[in-house]
Amino acid sequence: MTVVFECVHDDKRCFGLGLPESGAPLRLYPLAGDSLAALLSAANGDREALVRGRSFVEVPADDRDSVRMLPPLLPAHVGDALVSGFMMTHNVKVDAEVPDQPNWFVKGLGGALKVPGESLSVPADAVAVCEEAEVVLVHVGDAHGRPRYVGYTFGNDLTDIGRFKQHAGHLSYAKLCDAGVAPWLHLGEPPRSVTGEVTVERSGAPVWTGSFTTGTDALHYDVPSMMSRVFSYEALHHPGRVHYVYLGADRGSYHAGFRVMDGDRVTIDVASHKVRLSHPLAWTRDPGRK
Repeated sequence: MTVVFECVHDDKRCFGLGLPESGAPLRLYPLAGDSLAALLSAANGDREALVRGRSFVEVPADDRDSVRMLPPLLPAHVGDALVSGFMMTHNVKVDAEVPDQPNWFVKGLGGALKVPGESLSVPADAVAVCEEAEVVLVHVGDAHGRPRYVGYTFGNDLTDIGRFKQHAGHLSYAKLCDAGVAPWLHLGEPPRSVTGEVTVERSGAPVWTGSFTTGTDALHYDVPSMMSRVFSYEALHHPGRVHYVYLGADRGSYHAGFRVMDGDRVTIDVASHKVRLSHPLAWTRDPGRK
């Protein structure tokens, strides 16, 4: 399966192919004003067509820190991206009486997305925060604005689950934590099975670990039906707008009775797909307090 990523190197936006190997140089193709989303559409899944005739640079392994990874297909203007998701989608979370469509929420604009290594911001008055290891679908609005599926990646839909538990109507507030996202875009159908492990570190030492299972086989709902229902609303249609849709999570640290804290580091190791996301958590200061 083809994997692509975008980054900034020498103040230039570039893209690359594949999951970078540790200790290996990084081959980057400057976009030179092109849009990777447009290139993917023109290439129609042909990996060679993406790079044919394009110049490239090799970044030595010992200079990889000069490369800043970006969320997949993130627009130049973060307001042109919408981050959203579904809740209570997994078989382990639903009961006998469930709606035919899970609840959908808006998490923020493109600025809410943080790549591995960046801090995930948590509201100062959060009640009880929990990581959520998820598959993230990426769609791009076509010339008529209709969102078209491009591929998938993985993310951490950090959530103030305590606030939602206090008042189910406050889901919209509970979701206003930052979202972790892997930079690697997989150009294939959403994965059926995804497995891995979450580790929470405090003061540099592991304090909680737990496994997770996700992917379309773990969902109670049919993904194409979920997406077609949401994207039937013309309010979401705009040419070039990038949609990042989180598909919901297995049970996590909160359900195990653990509580994450300010300064903790949450690492999601998606072992089945060789992808790893690690983010420190940072509670924001309440601007109303001195």
